[in-house]
Amino acid sequence: MKIGIFTDSYKPYTSGVVTSIATFRQELTRMGHDIYVFAPSYPHYNEKEDRVYRFFSFPSPTNPDYTLAIPVHPGMNLLVKKIDLDLIHVHSPFTMGRVGLHYARRYRLPLVFTYHTMYDQYVHYVPVAQELAKEVTIKYSNNFCNQCDHIIAPGTEVKEMLNRHDIRTPISVIPTGVPIEKFNGGDSSWLNRNFHIPLDNKVLLFVGRLTKEKNLEFLIQAFAQVKAKNSACTLVLTAQGPLEAQLKKLVQEMGLSLEHDVVFTGALPFDDLINVYYSADLFVFSSVTETQGLVLIEAMAAGLPVVAVRANGVNDMVDNKIDGILTGYDQDEFAGAICQVLADDAMYQSLKLNARRKAESLSSANMAQKLEDIYLTLNHSSRRRHHRLLDVGSWFGS
Repeated sequence: MKIGIFTDSYKPYTSGVVTSIATFRQELTRMGHDIYVFAPSYPHYNEKEDRVYRFFSFPSPTNPDYTLAIPVHPGMNLLVKKIDLDLIHVHSPFTMGRVGLHYARRYRLPLVFTYHTMYDQYVHYVPVAQELAKEVTIKYSNNFCNQCDHIIAPGTEVKEMLNRHDIRTPISVIPTGVPIEKFNGGDSSWLNRNFHIPLDNKVLLFVGRLTKEKNLEFLIQAFAQVKAKNSACTLVLTAQGPLEAQLKKLVQEMGLSLEHDVVFTGALPFDDLINVYYSADLFVFSSVTETQGLVLIEAMAAGLPVVAVRANGVNDMVDNKIDGILTGYDQDEFAGAICQVLADDAMYQSLKLNARRKAESLSSANMAQKLEDIYLTLNHSSRRRHHRLLDVGSWFGS
């Protein structure tokens, strides 16, 4: 099949959405499909990638790392017609999602939409009238969902939320899988060597964007409580984002060191990221706005137990007291769970073993197979509709 992916974010931007697209693209290509990506451009990023088409874009006012595509591409109609797509899969209901919807309608193609994000929980990026923005966003995304042929939800809680909103479109739960084969080994000393973390320290790891929705002030403050009880530990934040300077300032205000206590690595290539996972002892996650939390499964694939705040998306990924510990939205409880796991070796080893098993059950190959089944069903139904229309047209023309 020839599949068109329309997305509001793509490489070199780092996010769960970008990782999901890249992972599924790799697996579906391996399965014999042709994947075409239509995405924004980024300043100073000129890497050419086969079958990736960039739209002129400009930096977002609230997040300069993120660019906003201008939904006009010279020759786009001829390009889509030449490629002769079988199906369009959009990853946002906004700019590029609308472009995908336009061409799906124009060429009568099946339209799939992955509902990656609880969009109404991101209205803090809107400078005014946030409650109104929230209401408008919910209505807008619901309307978009009902114009699609199939919706992919990364977790059951997203599906349940959409059902509460009376979405009529069929919904399937397919998390983004992890390429398990890439997590079969890593350099457990990588962080110690590259960031001078003491060898005896337990390393707590967070991977993700440094943004408000990741709730990182909560994480840093909880870590300070852990540090007070166990001085031989370090929190590593592997990410970049608009809150980096603010979070570093918070660390220093709390009397913690940016060299040995809370280490910011910046964004890293995937191969180095795997080494970071293998260099850590525990994955810590405080976000309460996830639809899946792909980094949780990546951490488990490297054998890391998880301590996370119980929230949407996280509940699907972490089985409490089996492969991780889920806590309430309480810093004392969160810090206590971290201390408990670090102190109880039997618990730690059990969580570690089950974490790897959980990741294997969510391999990218297995998840891509499920997505392919939906593609093929929609494509078959679309072709049958098309042939019926041709038959009817021939009958009236006779």
